[in-house]
Amino acid sequence: MLLLENGVRKSSLRGKWWRLDLVMIESSSFGSIVIDGKRYNSDVIIFPDRVNSFWWRKEGHSLCKEDIEEVLKEKPEVLIVGTGNSNLMQVPAQMQEHIKSAGIRLIIKETEKACQLYNELSRSNKVVAALHLTC
Repeated sequence: MLLLENGVRKSSLRGKWWRLDLVMIESSSFGSIVIDGKRYNSDVIIFPDRVNSFWWRKEGHSLCKEDIEEVLKEKPEVLIVGTGNSNLMQVPAQMQEHIKSAGIRLIIKETEKACQLYNELSRSNKVVAALHLTC
């Protein structure tokens, strides 16, 4: 069964609704990610309807407020932060609290696992992924 709700195409499978118009990650490796058939070679923020391929953090390997202003305006249910292949990017405790205080569930994972989780969760939730592709 197909449903159009607020301009979003959805389909029902065994009673659960899934979005059909999502941005999906096809593959990722050190320094590279393929999203909806397009390869990116720099850090990205994936929104439900678009990709910001020019994402760079103010403090390099530490997430700060300025890095995710666009995400906070989007008001996702979930923010997944991919911390790189070796988990070198940090999300300081004060940033974690800031994100959670905005009513956003925060998940911090190594980037490959973050990509898998994004594809799973984005089918039924409003999810944004901020992904560091190296380190």
